[in-house]
Amino acid sequence: MSQPDAHLLIVDDDERIRGLLQKFLIRHGFLVSAARDAAHADRILSGLDFDLVVLDVMMPGEDGISFCKRLRAERELPILLLTAKGDTEDRIAGLEAGADDYLAKPFEPKELLLRINSILRRVPPSEPADMTPKVLSLGIYRYDVEKGSMWEGENPVRLTATESQLMRIFSACPGEAISRSKLVEDLGRDGGQAQERAIDVQITRLRRKIEADPKQPRYLQTVRGAGYMLSPD
Repeated sequence: MSQPDAHLLIVDDDERIRGLLQKFLIRHGFLVSAARDAAHADRILSGLDFDLVVLDVMMPGEDGISFCKRLRAERELPILLLTAKGDTEDRIAGLEAGADDYLAKPFEPKELLLRINSILRRVPPSEPADMTPKVLSLGIYRYDVEKGSMWEGENPVRLTATESQLMRIFSACPGEAISRSKLVEDLGRDGGQAQERAIDVQITRLRRKIEADPKQPRYLQTVRGAGYMLSPD
């Protein structure tokens, strides 16, 4: 089942693929717009709001990795990368650029649909759950558990959908180590070493946002043989 009225932006230079994906996703209940390259996508994004971008890596002009980095710096918007490259390092590069997930071409349309829905489920809800407000202090940062938001003083800290979900997972049990395999499971992803390595990348990215020295983390710690642990003040 697709999230009702979720608006997707397909960015791919191949007109045939754009058309096929647009028709397929519309049939499954999404609102779908399409762009032929990064410049075209910029113009569309300037006037419309979207819930997720499906972004091809290999495009003329600005490539998908560069565009992904720029999008991530400018707005909180889930990104699914499509890549013809099968090498693990290229996929890791996509995650480091800020993508929430990747899918290698060729792929089954059903898998694309499943991954889109999985990402959308991880996006923090606009309305907070009915619970007692709680804030965790992480040095100069504070994390609002109820709203799923991070702040540095009065300034919001931008978190990707995956980073937000990781913070929700860790904040539910501060001081408790969580294994990489459990994090993969809680994020709704398939198991395996590749996904566990992807978790390491996501943790590294999150540390860059909340740690004074990401190489010697104080708050998001590695627990040898057990996984990762959030240790607030």
